[in-house]
Amino acid sequence: MQDNSKEIDTQTKSVYGEAEKAAQSVGYIPSFDAEDISEVNAVFQTLNRRIFELYRFVLRYNGYIYSSHHYGGAEPLTMIEVHTLTYIEDNPGTTPSDLVSYWEKTKGAISQILGRLDERGLIERRRSRQNAKTINLYVTEEGERISRAHKLYDINDILKTLKHLMEKCTAEEIDTFYKVIGVYNDVIKEDLEINSGHRTGGRKGMPRIS
Repeated sequence: MQDNSKEIDTQTKSVYGEAEKAAQSVGYIPSFDAEDISEVNAVFQTLNRRIFELYRFVLRYNGYIYSSHHYGGAEPLTMIEVHTLTYIEDNPGTTPSDLVSYWEKTKGAISQILGRLDERGLIERRRSRQNAKTINLYVTEEGERISRAHKLYDINDILKTLKHLMEKCTAEEIDTFYKVIGVYNDVIKEDLEINSGHRTGGRKGMPRIS
């Protein structure tokens, strides 16, 4: 496999070098009263060329997450539904609050997911013996079967995806991608926490999905 890491590195430096020069000309934070709107456009176009790929990835993956798939059950499940089911199988006795923290979703959203799994007979709810207000979650026999079928499906799907990635990327590049995604996720999480409830824009200099 041809090592194109040097070429990618050179392209990256070129892109961000151009962006830095363009941004410096307008003080990094372009304003609508800038004397030359072409300078603002130059900054936007240079930065947007690279970040647009991230926008497209997020939008497509979001659609993938909410698409349905059959895992051997009577009805298809979305990715988030089946991963929630598997989380319950791997963590018997977990609570809805645990899932709120795990998925970083609202109680209402988690309640809807659990409701669909419950209706299909894949999970059961039991009141805690220590605290009657606490509900513990467990998979049913059918839920366990579906969860394990999902694990096998994901193993095959992930290996297939890695095979496609390895056709154009080195192992080091793929590892770097996951590292960057992890750091980016932490930065966005911090940004959301800081601006929660009064967001009018993202972190200065921080590209985000609009």
